[in-house]
Amino acid sequence: MIKQLKAGVKRAFGLHPPRRGLLILPDDIFLVSFPKSGNTWTRFLLANLRFPDQPITFANIDKLVPDPTSASKKEFDQMPRPRIIKSHECFDPRYPRVVYIVRDPRDVVVSQYHYHRKLRKIEDDSTIETFVTRFLAGETCPHGSWGQNVSTWLAASEGSPRFLLLRYEGLVAETTRELAKVVAFLHLRSSPDQITQAVERSSADHMRKLEKAQTDKNGLTKGSRKDLSFVRAAVPGGWRAELPAPMVARLEAAWGPLMQRLGYRLSDDSTAVRDSDSLGIFSRGAQR
Repeated sequence: MIKQLKAGVKRAFGLHPPRRGLLILPDDIFLVSFPKSGNTWTRFLLANLRFPDQPITFANIDKLVPDPTSASKKEFDQMPRPRIIKSHECFDPRYPRVVYIVRDPRDVVVSQYHYHRKLRKIEDDSTIETFVTRFLAGETCPHGSWGQNVSTWLAASEGSPRFLLLRYEGLVAETTRELAKVVAFLHLRSSPDQITQAVERSSADHMRKLEKAQTDKNGLTKGSRKDLSFVRAAVPGGWRAELPAPMVARLEAAWGPLMQRLGYRLSDDSTAVRDSDSLGIFSRGAQR
């Protein structure tokens, strides 16, 4: 009874997270990815670009680029437009414009494994082999498996002028160039100097310093282990040092064609495209 009363009061004052009940506005921008694919970093990049006169931190990022599953309806109602909104959902036809970030699933599973350790969802003696099995089955997060999540967006949105696909690896290699693509796609008024400044303020080193100082001020890290960092190495290809060969083989057997389509080289493939510029699907949205 008390829980219902509290929930009713929150709803009456707009203090409840809207979740899928969020009223989506025609100029909304959704920043979407499968978890641990670079969404938080990209949120920092866009927030630093959008709000250059204020410091972007782990304490305020959830209000500047919020998630409907955690931020309140009131906060969404008070946001300046166009709103930039975080999401990990599978394809949703209601989203007006989408920037979708994809990352090599071999790196994603390693990153998610360590994040679950940080959150104490798994113990240190829980093997990565066990985690890979759950990852493949879509049991490590509520948004399906990596293959399911990515496939829904590609199948429904590839070639759409409302959809821009970014590779995390390209964003790491050429951050300024890739952020400029996002600026053009979203028709933001940002100068080259502002883009450079946003990149500098969103560097991995700077974000690590912010995390240490504000670890309990963000839902992603609040109450988590302090001996493990949320912002890790952030270097593509780290899976080579951490994933046992049989686990690599299982991931590639499950999603090999999709990985190759996205330009990810398989262990026994020397012909896969590696440069995102060579893949039309990465730039069609921005060109229209």
